[in-house]
Amino acid sequence: MKNNQLHSNFILNGNSFSTSKELIAFSEGLSKDIYRFCIDWFDKKDFVEIQTSGSTGKPKTIQLKKEFMVNSALATGVFFDLHEDTTALLCMSTNFIAGKMMLVRAFVLGWNIDVIEPVSNPLENTNKKYDFSAMVPLQLQNSLSQIYRVEKLIVGGGIVSEQLVIKIQDVPTKIFATFGMTETSTHIAVKQLNGFKNRTSSEVEKSSYSTLPNVSISKDSRNCLVINAPKVSDVQIVTNDVVKIISKNKFKWLGRIDHVINSGGIKLHPEEIEKKLAKIIKQRFFVAGVPDANLGEKLILVVEGKKTTIILSKAKSLSRFEMPKAIYFVDAFVETTTKKIQRKKTLDSLFKA
Repeated sequence: MKNNQLHSNFILNGNSFSTSKELIAFSEGLSKDIYRFCIDWFDKKDFVEIQTSGSTGKPKTIQLKKEFMVNSALATGVFFDLHEDTTALLCMSTNFIAGKMMLVRAFVLGWNIDVIEPVSNPLENTNKKYDFSAMVPLQLQNSLSQIYRVEKLIVGGGIVSEQLVIKIQDVPTKIFATFGMTETSTHIAVKQLNGFKNRTSSEVEKSSYSTLPNVSISKDSRNCLVINAPKVSDVQIVTNDVVKIISKNKFKWLGRIDHVINSGGIKLHPEEIEKKLAKIIKQRFFVAGVPDANLGEKLILVVEGKKTTIILSKAKSLSRFEMPKAIYFVDAFVETTTKKIQRKKTLDSLFKA
């Protein structure tokens, strides 16, 4: 079977196709991005060129083997028990890997997929039910009243806040956070966000990512995750993600090493602190380190929106080292095209001369 062969059960927006040429012709009327990707997917090359999101660095174009993208699709199908005739909703931008992989899964596994504009409330204008979909946190937040119409949902493109996790605990949809990158054809691990047996489920159970089939993990000397996934990458991938290894196929994500703040000799992980602050702050925010003559780096809190009173002492779980030394407000965060917060650029704009 060719890597880019079209499954006979594949349906797009209610239309089936005898050949890839028919699909390409149809996709021209959907969007330029989907049309371009279909042309690239069904050509004779064994790879496609895809742009990274640029959330942790400058966006770049990389080549992904179609074989690896197919393997990723198959692994997702196995992990989530999604077989042919699965009904799926594609509501993310197909300009990046997450949206493209939704199409690849549908091509390879024979899904019945609907494609709509990547709006902030994707379920607003449809009454259909779906077996599977993928959203960014903002889309999930805006779809809470309708999310029950999706049986299984993966959420990527940003951290799901503690407040949002609390809101989804009682919805029937099985919701998972994903861990991955463009280089691994999206996720290599997922974390359950809701549907726990009881509210006292262990912290390990609630915080651990589980790897997909054919993925092994380890840590380097920096305590950063090292990924061995021969089905989706020719090379071992050394990340900048600080983790705690729970077992051979489970890990807890602690944060980005390039975000780590060294304040007076104490290493602070912003993402861990943000989880604690999320219980008392409703606006979007992040914490960061800025140069300080005495501490080396000073921990600060940056909040998006109008200035308001924030009583940090209400975050009972914060240690004294994790208490921000200053609070700043900005009208709007600098974002990537996929709506990820660009911390450094936001800080640069905040402290520009």
